[in-house]
Amino acid sequence: MLKPMLMDHPLIQHKISLLRDKNTGPKEFRELVGEISTLMCYEATRDLPLKEVEIETPIAVAKTKIISGTKLAFVPIFRAGLGMVDGMLNLVPTARVGHIGLYRDPETHQPIQYYKKLPVDIDKREVIVLDPMLATGGSAVDAISLLKEAGVKTIKFMCIVASPEGMKALSEAHPDVQIYCGVLDEKLNDDKYIVPGLGDAGDRIFGTK
Repeated sequence: MLKPMLMDHPLIQHKISLLRDKNTGPKEFRELVGEISTLMCYEATRDLPLKEVEIETPIAVAKTKIISGTKLAFVPIFRAGLGMVDGMLNLVPTARVGHIGLYRDPETHQPIQYYKKLPVDIDKREVIVLDPMLATGGSAVDAISLLKEAGVKTIKFMCIVASPEGMKALSEAHPDVQIYCGVLDEKLNDDKYIVPGLGDAGDRIFGTK
């Protein structure tokens, strides 16, 4: 089982504090989610392989390094995961983007799939699954299972806020998946919302509540 990576960078922690504020409106909330995603993407891609090449500069030939071989795909979980995509693409504009739609049944709190569209070569790519909140872990577990069924071999999961319950569920279901998390919160409440959390990320991103 891979140990989750908690990102304690001061900029990430500062921006998460602004996200939590109930007075932060949809526009600023979206911008903050994008900025945090860019910062987290920097860390989540730290292990990409490099190869040495020769580049001709205006002065001389330089031996330098470029990313070698690895193709990336970002797969947001609808709805809230969409808010993280642009921030990721800021750093890796050549990445492909897939989409998985899951919603939580209000009675059972279990994820229900309603949409899936993945790049045709998804099985040849390293995939980072995106969802701002890891609450029960149900949606993340199901999304990653769908990707494995599609032949994906290397998967990472990125969230901004997680609960201990969700972290445990995802780690146990997919021990080979590296989790990148901005902050680990206290618990889930009876309605399966993260405490203290930041509310419903999808509603706050899109201004639907």
